[in-house]
Amino acid sequence: MSKFIFVTGGVISSLGKGLTSAAIGLLLERRGLGIRLQKIDPYINVDPGTMSPFQHGEVYVTEDGAETDLDLGHYERFTSRTMSKQSNVTTGQIYQTVIERERCGDYLGKTVQVVPHITDEIKRRIRKLAGDGVDVIQAELGGTVGDIEGLPFLEAIRQIRHEVGRENSLFIHLTLIPYIRAAGEVKTKPTQHSVGKLREIGIQPDILICRTEKDVTDEVREKISLFCNVEPEAVIIEKDVEHSIYELPTTLSGQKLDEVIASKLKLKLGPRNIDDWHNIVDRIISPDHTVKIAVVGKYISLQDSYKSVYEAITHGGISSRAAVEIVRVEAEELEEKGAEAFLADVDGLLVPGGFGGRGIGGKVLAIQYARENTIPFLGLCLGMQCSVIEFARNVCGIEDAHSTEFEPDCGGPVICLMEEQQYIKNMGGTMRLGSYPCDLAQGSRAKAAYGTGRVSERHRHRYEFNNRYRSLFESRGMVFSGLSPDGLLVEIVELRDHPFFVATQAHPEFKSRPTAAHPLFREFVKAALERKVATVPAVSKGGGQ
Repeated sequence: MSKFIFVTGGVISSLGKGLTSAAIGLLLERRGLGIRLQKIDPYINVDPGTMSPFQHGEVYVTEDGAETDLDLGHYERFTSRTMSKQSNVTTGQIYQTVIERERCGDYLGKTVQVVPHITDEIKRRIRKLAGDGVDVIQAELGGTVGDIEGLPFLEAIRQIRHEVGRENSLFIHLTLIPYIRAAGEVKTKPTQHSVGKLREIGIQPDILICRTEKDVTDEVREKISLFCNVEPEAVIIEKDVEHSIYELPTTLSGQKLDEVIASKLKLKLGPRNIDDWHNIVDRIISPDHTVKIAVVGKYISLQDSYKSVYEAITHGGISSRAAVEIVRVEAEELEEKGAEAFLADVDGLLVPGGFGGRGIGGKVLAIQYARENTIPFLGLCLGMQCSVIEFARNVCGIEDAHSTEFEPDCGGPVICLMEEQQYIKNMGGTMRLGSYPCDLAQGSRAKAAYGTGRVSERHRHRYEFNNRYRSLFESRGMVFSGLSPDGLLVEIVELRDHPFFVATQAHPEFKSRPTAAHPLFREFVKAALERKVATVPAVSKGGGQ
């Protein structure tokens, strides 16, 4: 029988439940347990696919084509698990399923209600992750205890505890111990109130994980234990990490969180095996080099909008034992002030994905600057499309080259809507989504990076390179180094006479891991580092006039 761990959050949002859940998953997996992870989002959207990055942050895409919450990216980066459509549940999905069943007459004339029909569907979605080899199902509930939209989910997990018993279910509550600067002390009252709110619902936390920016004394820990009815060893202090999010598993293992969980769930643990994770943290804390990489995008003001991109760049730095300084550049501001003002001292340029015409001019200018000044460049999705537009205008002489997404009637439609997208009306879940194979050209930089002739990458787009221009681009020096197996879709382009100029229609950032940087990010950061070393003036050793 699979056991259940439910992770909830209190006091405020953005405490890091996703990272904490991912770190817990890593610790349990590294002790020999089979795990599956799930994120439950109480919003009514069916998925975040139609939500603005300013509202929701990054949309994470799974292998099977689900558009999901960015926390699934943390789950995949910290553990060996591959997420799927079953790994993200929303209120929209739950109600859509229940209403469809009601329309089919499945409820036999009954009045359809939140309890039991909505809660039963929630429980069904959670239990669906059970199976052979799954010791623990770990479900994280988004939002904050007290939010009205989360009540059905809290009731559902309360019912699961009632059905399976205490030895087969565990409640972990992530809360905040704020530091009041004027008083010079931390306060436990918000945590007490948050736990009290959970108790009103019928849930008593088994473990408290307390976020704090300051060290917490044993006296404070014991106070929390007493007033929240949680054993002292089950009050875990999660102080803000100093260098990197990848320190978190070592912080939690240092307080023996994995052993506390195993004790409460009667789980047998193998030896702790996180030596490689300690090595990753060491590389981050004590790098041999530094490198500066600019990311030119349209959602730069929000950290989470390009979360997987930033993490994949960090992974590339880990592989080269380099600290990466990421320079975030607003595409519109670059277009206004010029590329040199932002890119003159960077070692590499990355242009990520996005939708809509805002900022396209700035991205194109940035790519032109990187191409003409031999700055290593990596383009992702829209970044690839912008590199094609730039090449068409400035190398192929197509002055009005553009994408029909932004200029439907342009004279040079080098990027156009995919044929299968022509008659699609609905926006949600209708793009080219999920993992698709790609064949790499012999002698290409892409094939050298991957080390194989066929790869599979995740996609999220509607527009593609227009094959009418393929021969012209090839004649001017662009290499189509990655194609779909039938040869019809351009997946990767590169320039042979450039130190590193590679752009892909895919989203390779979704498959990068701190333990194994994605090949394109690994080689991109490596090329940026090589450029920096090559351009640093030699230090004079003296010795005369």
